[in-house]
Amino acid sequence: MKKEISLNTKNKLGKKDKTKPAIKILWTLVLGGIALGFIIFASAWFGLFGKLPSLQELENPQANLASEIYANDGTTLMGKIYAENRSSADFHDISKHVIDALISTEDIRFYDHSGIDAIAIGRALKGFGSEGGGSTITQQLAKNMLGQGGGWVGKRIIDKLKEWIVALKLEKNFTKQEILALYLNRVSWLNVYGIRNAARVYFQKDPSELTTDESALLVGMLSGPGKYDPVRNPQAATDRRNLVLDRMVTNDVLSSAEAETLKRKPLGIKYKKLDESLGIAPYFRSVLSKKLIDWCKTHKDPATGRNYDLYRDGLKIYTTIDPKMQLYAEEAVVKHMANMQKKFNSQLPKNVWKGHEDILNRAMRDSERWKYMKEAGIKDDEIKKSFYVPVKMKVFAWNSKRETDTVMTPLDSIKYFKQMMQTSFAVMDPITGEVKAWVGGIDFKWFKYDHVTANRQVGSAFKPLLYTLALTDAGLTPESQLGGKSITLANRTFSGPGGTMAYCLAKSLNVAAWDLMSRIGPKKTAEFAHLCGIKSDIPLVPSIALGTADIQLLEMLRAYSMFPNRGFNTEPIYISRIEDKNGNVLQSFESESKQVISEVDAYTMYKMMQGVVDYGTGGAMRWKYGITSDMGGKTGTTNDNTDGWFMGYTPQLLAGAWVGCDDPFLHLRNGWTNGGNDMAMPEWAYFMQKVYADKKLGIDPKAVFQKPAELNNDPIFADQNFSNIVKEGQGNDFTEENGNGDAGDYETTPNVPVESEFNKDLTKDPNSPPEKKVIGPVNMMDEFKKDTSKTHPKNTDQNKLNKDADKLKKPSSKPAKTSSDY
Repeated sequence: MKKEISLNTKNKLGKKDKTKPAIKILWTLVLGGIALGFIIFASAWFGLFGKLPSLQELENPQANLASEIYANDGTTLMGKIYAENRSSADFHDISKHVIDALISTEDIRFYDHSGIDAIAIGRALKGFGSEGGGSTITQQLAKNMLGQGGGWVGKRIIDKLKEWIVALKLEKNFTKQEILALYLNRVSWLNVYGIRNAARVYFQKDPSELTTDESALLVGMLSGPGKYDPVRNPQAATDRRNLVLDRMVTNDVLSSAEAETLKRKPLGIKYKKLDESLGIAPYFRSVLSKKLIDWCKTHKDPATGRNYDLYRDGLKIYTTIDPKMQLYAEEAVVKHMANMQKKFNSQLPKNVWKGHEDILNRAMRDSERWKYMKEAGIKDDEIKKSFYVPVKMKVFAWNSKRETDTVMTPLDSIKYFKQMMQTSFAVMDPITGEVKAWVGGIDFKWFKYDHVTANRQVGSAFKPLLYTLALTDAGLTPESQLGGKSITLANRTFSGPGGTMAYCLAKSLNVAAWDLMSRIGPKKTAEFAHLCGIKSDIPLVPSIALGTADIQLLEMLRAYSMFPNRGFNTEPIYISRIEDKNGNVLQSFESESKQVISEVDAYTMYKMMQGVVDYGTGGAMRWKYGITSDMGGKTGTTNDNTDGWFMGYTPQLLAGAWVGCDDPFLHLRNGWTNGGNDMAMPEWAYFMQKVYADKKLGIDPKAVFQKPAELNNDPIFADQNFSNIVKEGQGNDFTEENGNGDAGDYETTPNVPVESEFNKDLTKDPNSPPEKKVIGPVNMMDEFKKDTSKTHPKNTDQNKLNKDADKLKKPSSKPAKTSSDY
């Protein structure tokens, strides 16, 4: 018996001895696992597995915010500059329905946890994710901030730990409302970033205006933006929206009856893709972006110590552009350039490209088609052959869509785009220097090159600077006689009738400009032009008197500002201030102004330049376009009508226009145009007609230039006396010009929309004519030869034009980019 007990005892003791090591091992594993977890968690906390956001970075979280450009009213959004097109919205700017839908769908216990939801994690582990994930909204925000994605299992575990840590830090440093706003500002809907942009792209409204069903749709898309995209997959998007509505019912933020009613509604999307070509004044914004990049290189963010990032820091740029004036400028360009293109096509020679094959070859090699095929390893000969094979494509056209479908060879498409006449038109306040409108070409979508900042020969538009020097340095007066004799400079002789200085400027007589150059000289002329703000190179040759220098329109505006501004030269500015994303002003801008001539000389030049539009080459301004206000102006034309200019000003506005082709050998033939009077001046006139009609702009057609007190007793400045001086010339009468061809030959402008995206109320025109269809360029030569049956316009008195300028025929500083759609 004792022996049995002893054996049993031994057995028990043996088992007990065997159990002790197992328990020890178990405790070791548990405690070791806890310790290891703590070590791993601590390592992650202190950044040993990768840098975590600092407390400062959490308190000032950085999302990639688009910089926003505003018009001069401070509220009209002209466009954005971005790497990710993102605009932030405060919590109070987001609809309650969005918040309810988000919490109901993604994190129903959002207000009850501190960043990590143990119940949700347990549910996810139990159902292996089939019953929903375990990540809270705060964790999803943390994941977004860390930029985490996939990877092997070990990496995902470390990433999850880091996500938890950041989530805890976020909950500690932010309120629940701030976390929700941060989340909705960081998430994306395909390539649309942030709730503000999503609301605008899909529903054309602000996030505060989103309805329950709209909110459910956008929240539903977050789990799969592509899968539930309402544009591509409307049924899937509808099903997902309805699921979100059901979860809102479960969360008691929506009744079942309301949900059932909303489920029966169509999606109601008003999708409009974000595009750099959309917005107001795209040419202006493209130039502005380059200036802002330079600004960022020299300005640091005090919070981070690094330079501002235009594409990510959410800067707010307030410009001087007036939305209505920009609209009127674009309408003027559309109205005029559609007509000019029709005229240009009508007179284009059949063999216009003969002898210019090098331009076509260069354009082919610069095209996207050539680059793509070259990268694919295709030989040059084969690539070139492909340019002779007709293909379907879209091309720019002057019609209601500003494009048309057609079939042509890629080579013909290059010709087609190069044969489009281009333009630039800009407006500024000559007193403040504020640029009010900027149109850099006929269509930014198809032609990216900005012509406001392009260098082109200015022709006779340069002459007022020479005439100003005649007053200030040569001691001449409006009554002084010029021309009427042979004058030779640099082996170039000009001869012909002359007249008073006022007459010669009005008639733009080259012999008079040659006479003035013989008295003043190229060096002093160039120095004065630079003093007036022209930074472009001006060659020291006599022919600059006739406008052979290549100058930018913006520089010409600055040079002309001294005439309406009482002798003060004013720098054009187009930025009023730059703010950071929080509204702190980083820099304000003011124009520089300096006096370069006296008020008397400025007024004298105004009177002579008024003669240009009253009696001279710009006479159509009065009799054809009905602009009767006080104004001065000057036309400009270069050899073979390659460039047409008009510069004009009133007491309140200064504007300039240029028209021509990017390749100088393409031009209107003599007899088809009166030069700048016909090529460029109509844009100025159409613009001012609109401006004067809009009384809210405050531009008064009755505003007058104030005569300086010193001239009150000078008899020549009496209106009638000055008119007589302007008319004192030899060999020309002052019969009104009949223009180019029969009246209205090219004034059947189709209903072409402006390029900028304006508010509908701003663009509404109840008097607009019904749209007339413009046929696209299906056959190139047929398109170019339209309207040849019309009466060929008569040639005009060449003394009225600047045809004798010894223009150096060279291409513009940079040709317009041809279409990449071939």
